[in-house]
Amino acid sequence: MLMNVLAAGNPLTHVVDHAWIRRGDFTLLSNHIIIMLVAAVLTMVLVPLCLRVPQTADEVERLTPRGKRNFMEVICEFLRDFVARPNLGPHTDAFMPYVWTVFFFILMNNLLGLLPLEPLTKPVVKALTGIDHGIYGTPTGNIWVTGTLAATTLIMIVFNGLRTNGLGYVKHFFMGPFPINLLIAVLEVIGLFAKSFALAIRLFANMMAGHILLAVLLMFIAMAFSAGALLGVVVAVPVVLGSVAINMLELFVAFLQAFIFTFLSCVFIGQAVNIHHEEEHHEHHGEEAGPAHAAGHGHEKEPTPAH
Repeated sequence: MLMNVLAAGNPLTHVVDHAWIRRGDFTLLSNHIIIMLVAAVLTMVLVPLCLRVPQTADEVERLTPRGKRNFMEVICEFLRDFVARPNLGPHTDAFMPYVWTVFFFILMNNLLGLLPLEPLTKPVVKALTGIDHGIYGTPTGNIWVTGTLAATTLIMIVFNGLRTNGLGYVKHFFMGPFPINLLIAVLEVIGLFAKSFALAIRLFANMMAGHILLAVLLMFIAMAFSAGALLGVVVAVPVVLGSVAINMLELFVAFLQAFIFTFLSCVFIGQAVNIHHEEEHHEHHGEEAGPAHAAGHGHEKEPTPAH
């Protein structure tokens, strides 16, 4: 990311998408689309490859994974046992393919956006097409991409809520007596779309903010050099050092945002498929509190009469 911005004439050009093929108002091929295709291929190839057990491995090696397989299994088990299972409960195994796919696909897009792809791809693209432009960008810094990912989670919420609970999923929107239940239903529907909107904006804003910050910082170097070489050097040293530190922070954010999107998706899907379990949980606690409350009152000692 840092090298991409430094190589650009205008650092902000790295933040926005670049369209390659357009038909009217529609973009058929762009940098972000290319990066997403590469991320999808890498996700489908690298993740199973890292988890694959060698055919020549003995029983001990099969039971004690090492290296990249151990690293990937730790991530997969953490997502299953500490992210998905507390929210999805008995439905965990059915949703793990979606949970793992979302996490690794978003992570791969985030990491590809940090690589210096433009200086590496620019000569190849120019030689093949004559276009003086490279391939770069972070697709998760595009609101259309994050909006599509959030819409996918929304479809998973509604479809699996209906598939698991049938009309019970619709009835849980209408809680309380009439006409209060109508107001609650409207608020619940708005909340459902608000959850998806929050997923899209959270991922988009966090990935875009880091790139814009780097671009703005590095623009200070060009502005300083335009005023004089000495001033440019004085400004460039702290700006580049700060940009390197921010780039390291962006690496952490790449993992963090993939985790947050996956975690919130599990929370929202779990709320849709576990309606009956939540109702039984509340009823069970209500029954426990009732007898305990009654027993407490029943065993109260009468005040001792005064002598």
